[in-house]
Amino acid sequence: MDITQRQWTPANGWTVLPAGSDAAQLVLVFGGTAQLDVDRYNELHAAYPGALVVGCSTAGEIAGTSVSDDTLVVTAVRFAHSQVRLASARVEGSGDDRRIGSTLAAQLLGPGLVHVFVLSDGLHVNGTELAAGLQDGLPPGIAVTGGLSGDGARFTRTLVVADAPPAERVVAAIGFYGERLRVGYGSLGGWDPFGPDRLITRSVGNVLYELDGQPALALYKRYLGEHAAGLPASGLLFPLALRGADDTDTGLVRTILAVDEADGSMTFAGDVPQGTHARLMKANFDRLIEGAAGAAQASRLTAGAGLAVLISCVGRKLVLGQRIEEEIEGVRRVLGDGVALTGFYSYGEISPYAPTARCELHNQTMTITSFAED
Repeated sequence: MDITQRQWTPANGWTVLPAGSDAAQLVLVFGGTAQLDVDRYNELHAAYPGALVVGCSTAGEIAGTSVSDDTLVVTAVRFAHSQVRLASARVEGSGDDRRIGSTLAAQLLGPGLVHVFVLSDGLHVNGTELAAGLQDGLPPGIAVTGGLSGDGARFTRTLVVADAPPAERVVAAIGFYGERLRVGYGSLGGWDPFGPDRLITRSVGNVLYELDGQPALALYKRYLGEHAAGLPASGLLFPLALRGADDTDTGLVRTILAVDEADGSMTFAGDVPQGTHARLMKANFDRLIEGAAGAAQASRLTAGAGLAVLISCVGRKLVLGQRIEEEIEGVRRVLGDGVALTGFYSYGEISPYAPTARCELHNQTMTITSFAED
């Protein structure tokens, strides 16, 4: 596996791009919403004519152990023994996410499939349903990882590149094929719960209307206090942890995408099922950094040097602030200097959930997918 990385900044443009002769099969591009435009896409397509160019807009870009905003981070991969294929779909309306996931999975089925990596619109897709559809359409043993695209803390528009110019309402899924390809993954958080458990008494999919029979938004605002004025962005600092109706910890965390003042509801990146319990969470700096290292340990491969794609939640970035690179440095210490690091800050992370092994939508985690060939 041969990996090269380049970056584009508004001030300096590209670091050197090849002149149309690069043999890469896959080019991953992550960048700011304004920077991820048609001109940059066309330049990448010309530089890597034989590669699939796939990526998304972000709430921050990861290159090595550096985190930047409003740049483009490009990682070109040439596999020695593996192949990649792309499937994509457009999100036309609400409630169609599970079918889209199943359709993408069906398009990628084929001999030698070992993994699926998905990048989705971050504002118009219910990540829980998308993940479920992908899982339903794949045979046992084929895992799905990836994430929802971001738009800083603006929540205005997100973009996906599916070997075509960046566009809204798009989902891209990459299939990886080859018996010598090794894939590892891990997903961990690091938030502390506070306040009492609340029963979700009314919800529809990923829209929460009532907690303990009270309007959800009003109750949530009381907990946030002065932070309530900054919703929905400030909600990234106070996600909800879900607990099952049977009092078991689901291990899933949900982050707000939007609020509706008229009906007192909150829309989350994934489902908030009626009948489950929810509890607010707040940041613990050290545990967030430890969570990133734990995800790296879970994803670590013994096959040697390769690529690790890091997808961390925008909420973690807002909380860690100037300490943000500490979580990336923690990943580097675990994976070693020989592994190329790329990735982005997202509106949701997709990875198997350890207790069930099913693909799930996560929020507020660091999710890592590692690739290597032997």
